[in-house]
Amino acid sequence: QVQLVESGGGLVQAGDSLTVACVASGQILSSYLMGWFRQAPGKEREFLAAVTWRNNRKYYADSVKGRFTISRVAAENTVYLQMNNLGPEDTANYYCGVDFSFRGSYYLSTEYDVWGQGTQVTVSS
Repeated sequence: QVQLVESGGGLVQAGDSLTVACVASGQILSSYLMGWFRQAPGKEREFLAAVTWRNNRKYYADSVKGRFTISRVAAENTVYLQMNNLGPEDTANYYCGVDFSFRGSYYLSTEYDVWGQGTQVTVSS
């Protein structure tokens, strides 16, 4: 059974960088897909990036490609999201999720089976 705990959120200024982390406990299977989403008040949960645990294949939303970088460190059971050049539009609660049976729809929040509690990122201007 997998549990996810996000950390690293906080208050930053526009233009700053921030890295959030998601630590997974429990058995991590090679078929897992780990993803980062965010959700701002009044908006749907938005896909940001995902990585397969077995092969370290990465997927990015067009909106953040080139600015956000997802990575996993298997020895730490941790997936990171490095976020550069943050702006107020990035303010949201950032969630880590796991898809136990990845079939290709990495961008759909409904495909993910377990979520962390979220970590708040607030970007001031």
